[in-house]
Amino acid sequence: MSKDWKTRTTLVHEGSRRSQYGEMAEAIFLTQGFVYPTAESAEARFLKTEGDEFIYARYGNPTTRMFEERIAALEGTEDAFATASGMAAVNGALVSMLRAGDHVVSARALFGSCLYILEEILGRFGVEVTFVDGADLDQWRAAVRPGKTKAVFFESMSNPTLELVDIKGVSDIAHAAGALVIVDNVFSTPIFSRAVDLGADVIVYSTTKHIDGQGRALGGVICGTTEFIRKTVEPYMKHTGGSMSPFTSWIMLNGMATLDLRCRAMADSALKVAQALEGDDRLSRVIYPGLSSHPQHDLAIAQMGSGGTMIAFEVKGGKDAAFRAINALEIIKISNNLGDAKSIATHPATTTHQRLPDDQKASLGITPGLIRLSVGLEDADDLIVDLKRGLGCI
Repeated sequence: MSKDWKTRTTLVHEGSRRSQYGEMAEAIFLTQGFVYPTAESAEARFLKTEGDEFIYARYGNPTTRMFEERIAALEGTEDAFATASGMAAVNGALVSMLRAGDHVVSARALFGSCLYILEEILGRFGVEVTFVDGADLDQWRAAVRPGKTKAVFFESMSNPTLELVDIKGVSDIAHAAGALVIVDNVFSTPIFSRAVDLGADVIVYSTTKHIDGQGRALGGVICGTTEFIRKTVEPYMKHTGGSMSPFTSWIMLNGMATLDLRCRAMADSALKVAQALEGDDRLSRVIYPGLSSHPQHDLAIAQMGSGGTMIAFEVKGGKDAAFRAINALEIIKISNNLGDAKSIATHPATTTHQRLPDDQKASLGITPGLIRLSVGLEDADDLIVDLKRGLGCI
C-alpha cells in the first residue's frame, strides 16, 4: 500500500484484501476455523501464522486483519490487535505486559472501568499502581521509578472532565525511566490523534465510540509495534478469548470510511454548541478544550488541532437541576455511550463514575450538576435550541 495516501483515502482502502471473486465491499469471513489441504500444511500453518495464513478466529481472521491493518495505518503504528470491547483492549494492553512486582504510574482521572482494572485487578495480582494528577508533570517525575516502572497509563483527554495530559512531556519522563507509554485515546479520536508522533508507544481505543460511531457494536483495538502486538498482546489475547468477531470487524471497517468526515463535523458543531453555552447564567462552568477559556486550550490545539467532539458543563442546582435539564431534551438522547452520530447526554456522577467515592468524584470535578455531552451529527443550531430548552426547565 502507498504510504503517501491522505487520511480519507487510507480510511477507505488501506488493508483491503479480496477473495478470488474480486468483491468490491470488504468480505465478512464468518468462520471459526480454516481448512488445510494436507496434514503437513496444517503443521506448517501452526508454526508460522503470519500474513494471510489463519488457523482459528480467536487467533486471527481475514476481515479482522483488514480492520487491524487499516487502524494501524491511520494511527501510525506498525500493527494492531482488535478486541471484543474497549475494556478488553485496556485490560489486554496492561495485563499482557505486567507481572507481580511491577510498578505502573497512572493518571487518576480515568473512566470507572479503567480504575477498576488498575485498582482491583492489577493490585490483586501484585502490581503496584501509583496515581498522579495527569496534568502535573512534576507528579509524573516524582512517581516514576527508573528500572522499576514498567508502564505509564493515561487518557489523553479525561472522561468526563476533559482534562488533557501532555503526551510528549509524560512520554519523555517515562522513556527516561525505561517505561512504556500506554494511552487511552478515545476522547481524542483517531482523527485528531498525534499520540505516536508525541511519544506514545501503545494506543488503545474503544472502537464502540467514534470508529463505529453509530451505536451498533462493541469493539476495541490495541495499536503498537509489531514486537509488542505479536509477541506480548497476541499470546495473551488469543488464549484468554478477547478477540474481535469478524462481523464486528466488518462493521468497524465500514465505520472507518466516514470517520474523518464525521469527527470533523462533530467537532465543528461541538465548538459552536460550547460557544453558545458559555456565559449562560444557569451554568457554573462550560468545559470544552476548543474554547480559549479552557485552561489547556493551547495544549489541545497543539496535540489535536481541535477541541474534539465532547463537551462538559455544570448546571447550577446540582443533581436535581441536571436531571430536569436532560429529561427535557428532545433531540439529545440520555445514554452512557459517546462518539455516536446521535448526540448523547450523560450524568457521570450517577452512571459512568457512580462507583467512585464522593470525595474522589469531588477531587476529579465530577459534581452532581455535571453533564457530559457527546455531540453528534445533528445540526448544531438544533442542538443549541434543545439544550436551551432543557436548561429552561431547571
